[in-house]
Amino acid sequence: MLEMFYYLCLARAVDERMWALQRSGKAAFVISGQGHEGAQVGAGYALDRELDWLVPFYRSVAAVLMKGMPPAELFLIQLGRDPDPSSGGRQMPGHYGHSRHKILSTSSPVATQVVHAAGIAYAAKVRGTGEVCLTALGEGATSEGDFHEALNFAGVHRLPVVFVVENNGYAISVPVSKQMAVPTVSSRAAGYGMPGVTVDGSHVLQVYEEAREAVARARRGEGPTLIEVTVPRLTAHSSDDQQEKYRPSEELAHLRERDPVRVFAAELRERGVLTPAKEQEIRARITREVDEGTEIAEAAPLPDPATATRYVYAEPPDAGR
Repeated sequence: MLEMFYYLCLARAVDERMWALQRSGKAAFVISGQGHEGAQVGAGYALDRELDWLVPFYRSVAAVLMKGMPPAELFLIQLGRDPDPSSGGRQMPGHYGHSRHKILSTSSPVATQVVHAAGIAYAAKVRGTGEVCLTALGEGATSEGDFHEALNFAGVHRLPVVFVVENNGYAISVPVSKQMAVPTVSSRAAGYGMPGVTVDGSHVLQVYEEAREAVARARRGEGPTLIEVTVPRLTAHSSDDQQEKYRPSEELAHLRERDPVRVFAAELRERGVLTPAKEQEIRARITREVDEGTEIAEAAPLPDPATATRYVYAEPPDAGR
């Protein structure tokens, strides 16, 4: 539980540093995961971090940290530096990927990663590797055809994949009530022959409990699960958004009551797990790691402009000599 708390706080600190880098003019863009940490830590903790696959989306800060990416690598992505492990500084921020950690790089078109996750799970089943694939998306992505095609394919072939929808109530500025005619995303699971469950993302252990069962079910060969995790979106959609224009002031005033970092900290204190000394130790460690990661990323070189077309156009065999 203390490790879960560490990752919650680390993700929040990394996210806050990303905003600081963007507001100071060092990064072009931020799309935040604040409020989503409970969903990602709870679900990610159910995975075998060496064996299983993660197919993230642009808010998956906590998820990729848990899967093995240190803060420095997230800042390299944010600043578009050459050592960025996801794309060598070629992708926009939030497009997390890492081949060594089995994190498949995501892309800007919404919900395309869901189809890729079904493909990874299909390959795992054919090869008999025992791998499970977990993919994350927002509830807005469930309005895309890719989502429905992926769930249908996964259901038909009983694939070892877990679909985690982090429902923060808004697809940029469009509320859930205008996105779908059903009250919950999880109710759609029945149409694809898989279990569907809705859980409160402010409570990390509840998410973990559902994810653990879904991963175990997938590994047993019993097929996919759709988990809807309701989460608060504590920031604007992105650094280019002004959410005060479309979210009621009363709603914004009460957002922090569902903050998973605060809720989980209170739960751990009540259980006697998180003492003041232990919390101070964890937060001091995080401060060091975030500061060191920022320094590493800021000192790293930008990509060589001469390589801008690499991986875009075919190059002659001796191009790298």
